[in-house]
Amino acid sequence: MSFFIGFLAAVTFALLSPALQVMARTRGWSLGAVTLLAIAAILTHGLGVMLGILVVPQFQYWDAASIFGFCVMGYVFAFGAVYKSVSLEILLSVVDRPERRAPLSEIIERQVPDLFQGRIRNLVDGGLVEPVDSGFAPTAAGRKMAGRVGQLRRAFGIGDTSLYDFSE
Repeated sequence: MSFFIGFLAAVTFALLSPALQVMARTRGWSLGAVTLLAIAAILTHGLGVMLGILVVPQFQYWDAASIFGFCVMGYVFAFGAVYKSVSLEILLSVVDRPERRAPLSEIIERQVPDLFQGRIRNLVDGGLVEPVDSGFAPTAAGRKMAGRVGQLRRAFGIGDTSLYDFSE
């Protein structure tokens, strides 16, 4: 029964998370999408634990938490894969066209700059880079974040991802 409580809490998380995302957009909340996921996870986990304690005579916390954690991690992984994927944005724009195709030159000239400008805006708004002359420079917070990302990449054995080759 404890596993069921964990699963029920995960289902509640999966229902609450998109509702919070929609509410944040419609009400203009300044909370980021990941913050909203964390809030939903904390709330639903807490509610699940309280329900388990109240309903299950021999509530096994770790049984419930393992199912909840596994399901929430799967949700967050899927969410992250589609949240700000440049590749998926390009795919969606091609699919949305009546002719279902777009020349590469048009994608590069129209869509890619907009996507990258949005990413730069996020970095500026997040205080990680600042405009300098015609470019951008990392702030102290940006250098600290880059150091952490470098450490995480080394810890996970990730080398150069070679996602973008800007060499000329």
